[in-house]
Amino acid sequence: MTKIRLPVLCFLLSVATSFSYPQQQFNSSATGNPLLPGYFADPTVKKFGDFYYIYATADGIKLASGEPQVWISKDFKNWTNRMIELDIPQGLNNCWAPDVVCINNKYYYFMGNCERGCNIYGYVSDSPTGPFKPIKDGNPVIPAGTSRENLPALDAQYLMDDDGSVYSYFGTWCTSFGGMGVVKVDPQDMFTIQKTGFIPINQIPKAFEAAYPLKHNGKYFLMYSSGDCRLSSYAVHYSVGDSPMGPFRPGKNSPILSSNQDGTIDGPGHHSVLKVGDQYYIVYHRHDNPHSTNGEFRQVCVDQLVFSNDSTLEKVIPTHVGINLPSANEALDYAYRATATASSTYRLKSLPTVYSPAGHDYLYSPENVTDRHNGTLWKAAKAATPQWITIDLKTERKIEQILTEFEYPTWYYQYKIEVSKDNIHWNLFADRTANRTPGCPMVDSHSATARYIKLTVTGTQKQGAIPAIWNIKVYGSPIDLPEVDNKPSSEGPAVRVKGELLVSLDATTIPLGKVKSLITNQAALKGHFINHGTPIVENIQGKKAIRFDGNSYLKLSVKAPLSLSWNSPYTVSVWVLNPGVGLGECLVAWNSRENMLQSSYAALMYGKSNFGAMAHGDGAVDLPFKSIPERGKWHQVTVTFDGALENVYVDGKLNTQQPLTLYVQNGDILIGASGEESENLTGYIASAKLYNKALTSAEVNELFQKSSSHSARKQK
Repeated sequence: MTKIRLPVLCFLLSVATSFSYPQQQFNSSATGNPLLPGYFADPTVKKFGDFYYIYATADGIKLASGEPQVWISKDFKNWTNRMIELDIPQGLNNCWAPDVVCINNKYYYFMGNCERGCNIYGYVSDSPTGPFKPIKDGNPVIPAGTSRENLPALDAQYLMDDDGSVYSYFGTWCTSFGGMGVVKVDPQDMFTIQKTGFIPINQIPKAFEAAYPLKHNGKYFLMYSSGDCRLSSYAVHYSVGDSPMGPFRPGKNSPILSSNQDGTIDGPGHHSVLKVGDQYYIVYHRHDNPHSTNGEFRQVCVDQLVFSNDSTLEKVIPTHVGINLPSANEALDYAYRATATASSTYRLKSLPTVYSPAGHDYLYSPENVTDRHNGTLWKAAKAATPQWITIDLKTERKIEQILTEFEYPTWYYQYKIEVSKDNIHWNLFADRTANRTPGCPMVDSHSATARYIKLTVTGTQKQGAIPAIWNIKVYGSPIDLPEVDNKPSSEGPAVRVKGELLVSLDATTIPLGKVKSLITNQAALKGHFINHGTPIVENIQGKKAIRFDGNSYLKLSVKAPLSLSWNSPYTVSVWVLNPGVGLGECLVAWNSRENMLQSSYAALMYGKSNFGAMAHGDGAVDLPFKSIPERGKWHQVTVTFDGALENVYVDGKLNTQQPLTLYVQNGDILIGASGEESENLTGYIASAKLYNKALTSAEVNELFQKSSSHSARKQK
């Protein structure tokens, strides 16, 4: 497929081990792992003053391209998310694998980006939470190719040695480039490179990315990750040296952190290390449960790290329990293990994928919000609001504070909280129905006595975002949390959607011969199809159809509405005859190809490649046909998406499917083209329909049967 290609953090190295995900193994109540509620990866843990900070890649959004942010905690148990003001160069989206260094009372923030070459950028602030301003005039502080020609400069981590020297270790795709980069940096400005080095792969076997330097009792430990970060192969190794720039010798027990046998700890890696007293802890990411398609819905975890001697690390035992530092706040949460009911609940049932070889059958239960577990969600059955969830505390309680942890901490949700003594008469506890400020947790304080708590999601920032919550916590007295001042967003909120047929093209209504006039769209979006090139209407194999010659296509005069943007549900259905099946020809597209990152594009295709059924902007989530529709014959190809699962049907029967989250921008509606000339259709379309709702499997089959009989009648 010809399209914009961007390097990704990790390269597909191996096929995932076949694991199942038994719920009882990972969803026990009050587990310490995941440490944070939400999708975050590449964590860097720091302690500045009295606070712990975790800087991380904001995951779960088009190639890990979420907003810069930091998690803050006083006790390493109760965390608050704060947005970071960062002047990212215009046109860049990725803010990957940050590290923060405090030197000379200044806080230096470093992050990687691969959209103009893989470079490290640097920023400085008087505060660990920013705002941060660029250093080196906004130019990369470590450009690609610094230590070896073309070596990507990503995943930089800094080491401050005892003599005041500063070193940075970096690189990804290290197995392909023969090793990892290291530079000595001037501590006065943190960007002048004083010395350049290179650590060959034989000193750091299987190194792929995610260097982490650590000095312990005079020895230099260079830790790193191997394998594919999207799959079970990801793991942590280490080597040891007597000098910060090497040479290094492989450490014993590697890999020291890897996937467990039941697969509930999957793909752990890209870590940092925290020292508290004499104890060391490894903070790393792992995949969410159930493991989302594309492997970039990662979550942060922590476990103990043990040195058996001055040059040896023991294998890490990855747990769901995590750690519990002595300072942890154990305030009584009235909602813990309370029963809960909801307006609706999503059940994910899907076929196996390379990311989840066992497939899925998982219920996002309402009671997940009361289990104090950062890895279990309640998710509504659909994006349409309002959606509500009610918690029964079993007895009346004096309530002063309610904390809500929504699925995406960096997006805002609009909601209200009501309380009741009898589940009949309700009083307002908090009104956030006009909220535009993101945050986690959302803190609502009031004074009330109640047995029942009802939270109603009335809106979301992002179109098609399904209301979902990790935890709701209820306290009789306010708990002490770091203060944050996240700014309101000017975006959104999502528009209310009336699911309907938006676009309908039917060749039976068009005269035979060259398409000479505008074709009226008979569905709700209205507008006219404008012909480009020379599409021709003719009869072929019992159907009247439009022939596209590879240079012709139709474009609707009206752009796709907001109701087809971001993660919005859709159904697209086309009757098509393709004389020859190539890699992929586009049947219908309705969103922009600009700034095309993973999952930020959706187009119905017909071909034999990995994007043969649906193109999504990256091979990790493009969807091929399980069995390719036979060329030279009429087929109805229909794809439905409900906001969580994409289904491909051929002639009314399920062909393939995958769990999916989309981040598309609504754009031009094209028939027979995607905007990329090499993907233009050379074949016939008899009809095309586009809905802003997901049809059920029964409705898809009914559509097939109805349109088949309708076509037969037309031919008679």
